[in-house]
Amino acid sequence: MGRVVSEGKAGTAGQTLTLAEVEVPRIGLGTNRLSDTAEHVAFVQEAVAAGIRVIDTAHTYTGGQSEATIGAALSQLSVDVVVATKGGWDDGRPESIREEIDESLRRLQTDSIALYYLHRPDPKVPIEESLGAIKEARDSGKIRQVGLSQVGVEELERARRVVSVAAVQNHYSLSERKHEDVLDYCAREGIVFVPFFPLRGVEGRELEATAERHGVTVKQIALAWLLARAPVTLPIPGTLSGEHLQENLDALELELPEAELHALT
Repeated sequence: MGRVVSEGKAGTAGQTLTLAEVEVPRIGLGTNRLSDTAEHVAFVQEAVAAGIRVIDTAHTYTGGQSEATIGAALSQLSVDVVVATKGGWDDGRPESIREEIDESLRRLQTDSIALYYLHRPDPKVPIEESLGAIKEARDSGKIRQVGLSQVGVEELERARRVVSVAAVQNHYSLSERKHEDVLDYCAREGIVFVPFFPLRGVEGRELEATAERHGVTVKQIALAWLLARAPVTLPIPGTLSGEHLQENLDALELELPEAELHALT
């Protein structure tokens, strides 16, 4: 499972946690728009140089180009980066997931994927069957840790009867709060909670006023709120801009008073 490394002060819950046996900053990089170009290979390397240690991708992203780009970029580096990918987006049958795992391994140019998510439960396939294939891959060393995406508490509990779950990735932000129960469950159980689209649709006068008081951007305040929400959160904002990437990482330094956190909530 994930483990919180530092507790931090009021308004922040520590800047790092442990995922796939690596201590990582609690801001990652989403790569659903990453394409296989020299420019984007360089961007991934720039992100790692800036301090990114969790890169999130999926078998389906940009038709496989996202994984291939990450593989090309990281094959030239010696830094320990947690690459998390996902499979089973539209087909949760075990045989399909096994094929996707092998293809992801080839694209990422690795013998072992740090964190592998079931992208979403397939309504036609019991989650236990889908996860059975992922557990096989973990047991054989192809995967180090297992995650789930787009799940509720009941599905998470069923999954944990099959395999240890290190992380859950759901849509969650200041403006999208339907998975409060999943986040609270993960916080109690020490499971890393990875909000995707953490900045989508985030706006409002209170947010703008808070950002102005701190001299930072609205997006940085939104990320700081997520980090303070629970010590297990690790948002993965997507960007292809080095400037925005650094802005996201700088949110790790923000400490919001309890009164501001309450007003934002």
